[in-house]
Amino acid sequence: LWPFSSDLWHQKAFSPRKPKKRSRVPGVMITQTVEQLPPGKSTPDFTRKPIAVTVQEGKKTFFKAMVSGEPAPTVTWGRNKGEIDDPEKYKTRYDERAREHILEIININPDQADTYKCFATNEYGKAVCTTTLNVIAAGFKKKSQGGKKAYFNMKCVVVTRKKQLPPQKEGEIDPKLWELLISAPKKDYEKICLEFGVTDFRWMLKRLNQMKKERADEQAKVVEQLENVKQIEVKPNGKAEFGFDMQLWDPNSAVNLYKDGVMVPYADDENSKHSLRKKGTNYIFSIKDPQPEDAGFYQVDVEEANVLTTDFRVPAVEFVDKIKDAKAVESEDAVFQCVLSTPLNRITWSREDSSLEHGDKYEITVSEDKLTHTLRVKDCEIADKGAYYAIAGIASSRASLMVEGGTFFFFVLTNGLSDTNANIGERVEMSCKLSSETSEGRWYKNGKLLTNEDGVTIIKDGAFHRLIVDCCKKDDAAVYRFEAEGRKSEATLNPPKMDPDALGNFTKPVIIKAGENAEWKLPFSGQAPMTIQWYKNDDELLPALNVKIETSDSESQLRLIKCQRKDSGEVKIKIKNEFGTTEAISKLIVLDKPTPPQGPVDIMESAVTSVEFKWKPPKDNGGCPIANYIIERQQVGRNKWTSLGEIPGNSPSFKDSDVDPGRRYCYRIRAKTAEGISDYLQTEDIPAGVLRYPGPPAVPKVVSAFKDCINLAWSPPCDTGGTKIVGYNLEKNKKGTNYWSLVNQKGPITDTKYAVKDVFEGAAYEFRVSAVNLSGAGDPSIPCDTVIARDPMIKPKFKDRNMKTFVVVKSGNTVRLNINFEASPMPEIFWLKDGIPVPKHVTITNSDKGSQLLIPTSERTDTGIYTITVKNMVGQESFNVEIRVTDDPKPPGPVELEQNIPGTVTLSWTPSPDEKRDDRLHYMVSKRDSFKRTWRTVADNLFNNKFTVVNILPGRQYHFRVFAKNDMGLSPHSESPFQVNRPEIKHRIFDSPPSFIVPLKRRTAPQGYECYMSCAIKGDPAPRVTWYWNNISLNTNTNYHITNVCGVCSLLILRVGPKDNGEYKVAIQNKLGTAESSMMLNVRGIHKV
Repeated sequence: LWPFSSDLWHQKAFSPRKPKKRSRVPGVMITQTVEQLPPGKSTPDFTRKPIAVTVQEGKKTFFKAMVSGEPAPTVTWGRNKGEIDDPEKYKTRYDERAREHILEIININPDQADTYKCFATNEYGKAVCTTTLNVIAAGFKKKSQGGKKAYFNMKCVVVTRKKQLPPQKEGEIDPKLWELLISAPKKDYEKICLEFGVTDFRWMLKRLNQMKKERADEQAKVVEQLENVKQIEVKPNGKAEFGFDMQLWDPNSAVNLYKDGVMVPYADDENSKHSLRKKGTNYIFSIKDPQPEDAGFYQVDVEEANVLTTDFRVPAVEFVDKIKDAKAVESEDAVFQCVLSTPLNRITWSREDSSLEHGDKYEITVSEDKLTHTLRVKDCEIADKGAYYAIAGIASSRASLMVEGGTFFFFVLTNGLSDTNANIGERVEMSCKLSSETSEGRWYKNGKLLTNEDGVTIIKDGAFHRLIVDCCKKDDAAVYRFEAEGRKSEATLNPPKMDPDALGNFTKPVIIKAGENAEWKLPFSGQAPMTIQWYKNDDELLPALNVKIETSDSESQLRLIKCQRKDSGEVKIKIKNEFGTTEAISKLIVLDKPTPPQGPVDIMESAVTSVEFKWKPPKDNGGCPIANYIIERQQVGRNKWTSLGEIPGNSPSFKDSDVDPGRRYCYRIRAKTAEGISDYLQTEDIPAGVLRYPGPPAVPKVVSAFKDCINLAWSPPCDTGGTKIVGYNLEKNKKGTNYWSLVNQKGPITDTKYAVKDVFEGAAYEFRVSAVNLSGAGDPSIPCDTVIARDPMIKPKFKDRNMKTFVVVKSGNTVRLNINFEASPMPEIFWLKDGIPVPKHVTITNSDKGSQLLIPTSERTDTGIYTITVKNMVGQESFNVEIRVTDDPKPPGPVELEQNIPGTVTLSWTPSPDEKRDDRLHYMVSKRDSFKRTWRTVADNLFNNKFTVVNILPGRQYHFRVFAKNDMGLSPHSESPFQVNRPEIKHRIFDSPPSFIVPLKRRTAPQGYECYMSCAIKGDPAPRVTWYWNNISLNTNTNYHITNVCGVCSLLILRVGPKDNGEYKVAIQNKLGTAESSMMLNVRGIHKV
């Protein structure tokens, strides 16, 4: 049940009880709003309800439902904990082709995890069903004791992202669809468009071709050849693979893999999650053991050029009924069929080494409800036996096909024409196969027996019989028959054919003038029915006012009416029948007058007696080269235009030397070709012989300032004075003076930025700039704000990341610490030892880049913590380093031995004289016995003066040494004054059955912590110990740490979980008997994560 809205509750509480109906789909509740249904009418119902979805944060998902009812119900959506009226998060639509109502949730976040409801309503009732959305958060989230969510970053990784695709706009195509179509073969266009809800994609082809061309231009910069691009597909080995054949211009070019715009690392090891298998020019990317979180938008880039885009979708689907083994007789059909839990438009059928496609050999069908998928293997052969796979999402099913040979001779025509484009002059081959390699056969053409002397080649290769026509002629169109052992098979060879002379005339370019008609005519022959299609620039031509197509049984004619310049391009005819396809290509060139010359007009000179300017050639020359430019002139204030003549078309510039000083002129420029004269390009008013200076530029901006350089930038003036700006003059004024000096002494600055290096550190400057045109320099700009020549202010920071914080020095040696830092202005530097200024014998040397501490001859009193503080007006930074001055330790005093317990010896010694002066001094004990005769360390890091040595064996002599140790090393040793020589003891029989000295005790452990349980045992010989959990042996379980030391048996659980609840038991056994001890472990404090 789910909470009702207030409106529903009001209707339920204050309206008469409405009858309930039972749906055939579980989980659907139907409410009938009328007492009696009219004939032919029905209440709404769900034929398929939405399924629950679990999806990762940031992805998108869909809920799909199919409804029934008369009249057709209206479908709406809702959720328990909010509204779904935000169009940026939720989109609803109806797929007419699949008859599905779809709710699309975009860019999912954890707050959208909820129970969603689907309502189907008509005038006779309402049907309601629910589904759930579970969201996997991107990161670890743990609930703290305070009830708030705490986020833990388990790993910090620097990721590289590529430029993101623009978001989908309302009413437009998703940009991801365009990316997928660019990389996909044409046969997959319809399938990809259906996944994005696009049912009619023919109108997209023109833009797609343009995008493909642009993408090819980008790829050509780094890729020499790219072909055989394969979209992602789950293979029978459980890996998802995609790839291509690619040859790079530079073999060292970076090949990057991205998922949803984030770079994914990959390796050449096939055991990695993402790997690349490269063999020659073949690149195969694979995803090992794909999971739902691996779904995403994958792209492969070479440098900055994209070469492959594929969308990996992992639908939540399982096999309700898997495919089963099949058995067929040779030449019969075999059928594999499976049933899915979720409707899918298409699944993948494959064999061990390749995917299977719908065609002559395999027939792939899908039921109307998209749940039942069928593969039919036609005309089974022995080679067809083996394993077949059905793959849906990341789920797969496997079955085998067994093919048995027939008892009679039977042949099958394996293929008709091997080349579907069988035109005149091409090679044609027909082939059939017999079940017996010894059988002979005969070929017939229109009932006449054929031999090798009839211009054909007849080949017998075992069970295969082939008929080859090396050069197809018009007379070769016929019915061919093969007979063997009283059985026969026929095939017709009648491809579309074109006359070579007519084809040669057709391929010649058609050149016409604008406004004329263009016409193509091509005769052909072949067996009907024939399909004739005309194309222009790869767009199919259909009859229209300006397109006339006339087709008969033997000829097709295309006429384009009143062609324009934009109609120029490639014209193609495609003729097809059931035996093949042929094409012919021509070209249309429409000649027209050129477009006007292009502006803007640049004034190169405006002198007293001449004016010179230039322009750009026309964008389209109309199919003919530019012969001349026609120039006209008008004096401003008059109406008359005067012709100045024509100039050659190879130089788009003109110099007018017949001008009056002070006059202003306007010019018109026309382009002239063999096809006509273009419209004119008119210039602005150009003054002759008048000095017009440019206006002041904008105030200079200080880009950056340093102690030896100041970088400035400015914008050009709005008023150029009617001529071209040739440069700028930059002036500076030192603060406190009235003198402006020119910075650019060598000539005008051609750029709108400049680095002034003639400055003094600490001085303040003002700068102004003036523009220079053909008349001279104009007025200067307003001075910029005062700027001081100094480096930018930088807060002190230490440059070395791996500075030592602990230094050990032998007494008497030199101590030298170098600390590098970065700060501006020059900071103050302070050194302290244990919080007070350093002693006078310590030398400090400072610079603007670092500081050095030097102790020429160190003493033990120099030990301490040294602190450097770097401070300026921006901030300060400190660093601590501990210096320990020590010396080789002196040995400890004499070693004394004491024996109180059998099998042990207690050593004691006098402390080393350095113990009071060195708090890090400790001791090490070593032992040598008369049997091994080698010294072995038995104890280290001892900070006291006594140690007990165990495992002393009777009958052996022992020697002991004690060393003092500190940061400098070891002292000379102190040896034991005498040796231990114990008399040999006679052994007695102490055999006893096993028993527990201390048994196991009941324990209660918190979840997530370690749990330690132990017991003490005895017995001779030493009993064998076995641990059990709920009567299951734990001795070989690596999740538990089990030890047995000197009769103390321990078991350690490193991290207690709910599964560790139960009874734990210890069983001990030797030859004299057994014993057991058990306890119960309760786990408490389970935290919800």
